[in-house]
Amino acid sequence: MVKFLLWCILLVMCWPLALLALILFPFVWLLLLPFRLLGIAVEGALSLVWAVVTLPARVLRAL
Repeated sequence: MVKFLLWCILLVMCWPLALLALILFPFVWLLLLPFRLLGIAVEGALSLVWAVVTLPARVLRAL
């Protein structure tokens, strides 16, 4: 909602820039999509490493 309100303010103050931002947003989103996927993969790998490292402590705590 905040992004929309900021865009409305930009539309009132400088409408060509607001329209340019509206047109370029999907292209920027598609350009950044591989980096988001890479971030998800790295987060998953680090979570797996953390789970393996903390497994002995969790097993001992359960006993």
